[in-house]
Amino acid sequence: MFVRQSTSSMLVLLLYVDDIILTGSDPVELPSFVDALSSRFAMKDLGDLHFFLGIEARRDSSGLFLSQTHYTATLLQRFDMLGANSDSTPMASTPQPSLHHGDLLPDPAEYRSMVGALQYLTMTRPDIAYSVTGCPDSRRSTSGYALFLGSNVVTWSAKKQPTVSRSSAESEYRSVAYVVAESYWLRQLLRDLGVFLHRPVIVYCDNVSATYLAANLVFHARTKHIEIDFHFVRENVASGDIVVRYVSTSDQLADIFTKGLSRLKFHQLKANLSVVSPHSD
Repeated sequence: MFVRQSTSSMLVLLLYVDDIILTGSDPVELPSFVDALSSRFAMKDLGDLHFFLGIEARRDSSGLFLSQTHYTATLLQRFDMLGANSDSTPMASTPQPSLHHGDLLPDPAEYRSMVGALQYLTMTRPDIAYSVTGCPDSRRSTSGYALFLGSNVVTWSAKKQPTVSRSSAESEYRSVAYVVAESYWLRQLLRDLGVFLHRPVIVYCDNVSATYLAANLVFHARTKHIEIDFHFVRENVASGDIVVRYVSTSDQLADIFTKGLSRLKFHQLKANLSVVSPHSD
């Protein structure tokens, strides 16, 4: 990403290999900049943004909508599932079987290809970012979060933690550290775009012990094995950049990234992430 900013305007260029998104605040500066690039490089101006790296963009009076409808249809055709029935949730709410149960797949390479393709689909579908209810083999916890800018979710993650946590408080605190790191990156990105946050980022956590750890400036021996995460979060809390608040489990939006949910609860949290049908107005 490249940013050119003056006292009267700002221009942002996003480049990936040979694909470019260009936007700015001055409608006169944009075409002149495109002309300047075209004089140096072989380019084709495709007009307003509609498609970028497999992601479709649609803008109307209610906002900007991102989808991967064509990509999804291509996947279904590729894996011979065009006639398959849809399901209401991405997984069952019951615990998953062990890796040692069941039969071996006839073509593991095809399965890995399918999983990789689905991972790219999560670029616009945070509701399918999490697909396994717990791991009985490793016993590692899953961290999940969604970061909002206003009412819009801008980044999210569902990822198995690299080590086994000794308590639920430790697991939740590691998750807090992950989201604090992501919020720091987002703050830096906004700063590059000329947007400065004058209020702390609020992190909602549904574990009381983890919120106490974040607010406690005294280091305890029982947290020494998570010392790096402890000091990282504490430093951001002390600087006023982060506030960690408790939220009840029933209101925890991040549960969609860490738990198998009922159909009703899943669709409630999905709506809160602003995931809507591509045909919705």
